[in-house]
Amino acid sequence: MTARAVVVTDSTACLPPALAQARGVFVVPLQVVIGSHVYDEGSEGARPSQVAAALREFVPVSTSRPSPAAMGEVYEALVAEGAEKIVAVHLSSEMSGTYESAQLAARDASVPVITVDSRHVGAATGFAALAAADALAAGADVEAAARAARKSASQAKSYFYVDTLEYLRRGGRIGAGAAFLGGALSVKPLLEIRDGRVASLEKVRTSAKALARLEELLVRAAGDSQVDLCISHLASPERAETLAARLAERLTENLSGREVTCLEIGGVLGAHVGPGMVSGSLAVRS
Repeated sequence: MTARAVVVTDSTACLPPALAQARGVFVVPLQVVIGSHVYDEGSEGARPSQVAAALREFVPVSTSRPSPAAMGEVYEALVAEGAEKIVAVHLSSEMSGTYESAQLAARDASVPVITVDSRHVGAATGFAALAAADALAAGADVEAAARAARKSASQAKSYFYVDTLEYLRRGGRIGAGAAFLGGALSVKPLLEIRDGRVASLEKVRTSAKALARLEELLVRAAGDSQVDLCISHLASPERAETLAARLAERLTENLSGREVTCLEIGGVLGAHVGPGMVSGSLAVRS
């Protein structure tokens, strides 16, 4: 009999709870610290609107990874429920210590745990976790499932627009000089995830031009491939929904009937990008 394997990811993967449950993916929450209060990320903890409001009011907001001990407790809880092997797919090790916690916990786990550094954040990490889950559902072993996750992540593209670079500067994701330059010139930055980090892509003068350029980048990234696509935002639903609708129309053949997912990111990512962020994450289907 094939050993029962389970996929684990973290809450920055932006997987809706119903989708994660349906696909057999267990989600470990990261933490958001708002003022002096610590919350788990998720529907029962820090809400995106709460984080956005705190950022606007200059209330201190920071984030925290799960400790190796906490990650180990998750693994052992899954073992108690019958898991015999685990594939753990997490956000980029360049931007969080979550992957390191997973690695350390894996060393002491009572079952084999294969860790995967997605080198992404947000929905691209979620697509990688789903790729692993789909591989397991199709009968693959955990090594093949991990390879499926890495392949999905390596082919994924993540582009995003922010109203200001200030929140990325506060979180240490970009330098103070870059944030000052963006603010001084009143430019609207387009960024991407490159080599596991946030990287500057282009600067445009208005938010409308930035969103139009984001649309073109995603269309170009799709090319002739079959893709999955997610549009994410923080406190900017109208812009995100408009972009999702336009891409659904332009990428009809690439999507083959699949919907463009449109969702609000959680508090952890929101703490670093700020209100007004809109992003597009695209994964090529095997």
